[in-house]
Amino acid sequence: MKMEIIGPLILSLIAGLSTVLGCVFIFFKVKKIDEFIVLSLSFSMAIMTLVSLFDLIPSSLNTILNNYGLIFGILISLLTFLLGFLSIDKINKRIKYKNNLNSSSLYRIGLLSMISLMLHNFPEGIAVFMSAYTNISIGIKLCLAIMLHNIPEGIAIAVPMYYGGESRKNTIKMTMLSGLSEPLGALLSYIFLKNIISNLLLSYILIFVSGLMISLSFNDMLKEVIKYKKKIYLFIGILTGLIFFFLLSLL
Repeated sequence: MKMEIIGPLILSLIAGLSTVLGCVFIFFKVKKIDEFIVLSLSFSMAIMTLVSLFDLIPSSLNTILNNYGLIFGILISLLTFLLGFLSIDKINKRIKYKNNLNSSSLYRIGLLSMISLMLHNFPEGIAVFMSAYTNISIGIKLCLAIMLHNIPEGIAIAVPMYYGGESRKNTIKMTMLSGLSEPLGALLSYIFLKNIISNLLLSYILIFVSGLMISLSFNDMLKEVIKYKKKIYLFIGILTGLIFFFLLSLL
């Protein structure tokens, strides 16, 4: 393997595997389990919504508008977002059908989070690799930023999955699988996709993923949180997510 791609691949691997750090919370003995679940889901919901609204969508929309103009660009972006938004319901129904033995709502949220974040991490891996391949210092900065927001995304997978009935071992495996899609995206982009990957294609993927994550946040996570009737923990989780995202934006 050429030396110039080892560094970018290592950075994408580090960024992806930081998702597993979200699993650390399943090793603590939690006395107030309901409150902890509400806090974790609210925090993750806030992060995924904010990342979608203020990071993925604006940058992707700008690329699409530059290629297609205002009206058609907005229309195709909206359709791509809606496709992602509506896809969660289809995936959810398939999980319920395939997984009757372990179909708790918490478990399904963890599984849906894993699927959404795998799709999210794949283009992120391409972004880290391409940035580092061009300029290693930019790649390192991007890697650090992605690492920090991958940790709460790991929480979004691990906490509901573990408290929904999955074993610790399998929860870590599932979270790691999501994170590994990042270096996989980097590797595939170098081997197979370097001739077809473009900013425009990545923009479509990221808007689609934004639809997935916002749908997951409001149609699944929020509904699950409301069931517990712990409004103060819902507020604290969202506020903590807002602060965390604001600090990330300063990088």
